[in-house]
Amino acid sequence: MSTAVLQHDNDDDNEPTLEPTLQTILDQKTLRWIFVGGKGGVGKTTTSCSLAIQLAKHRKSVLLISTDPAHNLSDAFSQKFGKEARLVDGFTNLSAMEIDPNGSIQDLLKEHGQDAGGVDEALGGGMGGMMQDLAFSIPGVDEAMSFAEVLKQVKSLSYEVIIFDTAPTGHTLRFLQFPTVLEQGLAKLSQLSTQMGPMLNSLLGARGGPNLDEIRTKMDGLRETISEVNTQFKNADMTTFVCVCIAEFLSLYETERMIQELTSYQIDTHCIVVNQLLFPKKDNPCEQCNARRKMQRKYLEQIDELYDEFNVVKMPLLVEEVRGKERLEK
Repeated sequence: MSTAVLQHDNDDDNEPTLEPTLQTILDQKTLRWIFVGGKGGVGKTTTSCSLAIQLAKHRKSVLLISTDPAHNLSDAFSQKFGKEARLVDGFTNLSAMEIDPNGSIQDLLKEHGQDAGGVDEALGGGMGGMMQDLAFSIPGVDEAMSFAEVLKQVKSLSYEVIIFDTAPTGHTLRFLQFPTVLEQGLAKLSQLSTQMGPMLNSLLGARGGPNLDEIRTKMDGLRETISEVNTQFKNADMTTFVCVCIAEFLSLYETERMIQELTSYQIDTHCIVVNQLLFPKKDNPCEQCNARRKMQRKYLEQIDELYDEFNVVKMPLLVEEVRGKERLEK
């Protein structure tokens, strides 16, 4: 795997010579899924937006999705996005959307309220509530349903490459497990519906709703999609994870934990963006700047040692906020 050439800053010069680049990702035409993640506040959204803009120059269609409940895409592009994909102003092939993992299951229950209500009435009012309680009792079900919704939309919209601006680390790692978890869960449901088929069919038929075969067909369809995505996630030609961090102990610790977990899920990661680096001039009287630079240099050395086979991108702290198309592109 090729790595971008990075020139380390020379302390004898006033200005660092840097080539911050994720060129390897732009060059890898087979990539379909790109995740950008890390600890909160390290610059994930700026990185994912900037990467999406560059990819739009190389690909036919790019979709940028925020799965972070904080939703910063709207702020980054100074344009409102929602749960439907919308073109980013100034682009014909870059779209963005913000999905809320926490609101998804309530929306889905409302959406399919008639079916649930039918079953509920047929069983004297208890079954629908029981199904709802059962659904809510599954750990991470909100994010799982949210993931299923994303897959459904992505499948129908057929974008060439999809970038996820993810929630802070813990949520992201759970999110990446969902294809496997959903696949297993749907297999169990399918098995259960086979065993309880006659009883459920008579209940559903009494209300004139969909029969069990129709429900099972839908479930199997979703399972096939999830299985396909799960296979793609574990294929380094199709999926990669870009870790974003800052040169501080907690961020570095979290990055290491994340890389180990990604490896255990068989998800490729070979790019790290180290953000917000200071490069004070030699004659700079600012004690804080010089002290912080000294601390950052220590952690940069550790990063170079730990991730010598990674493409480590070193980004300077900028003097202005990175908002709007022009600044993100720059």
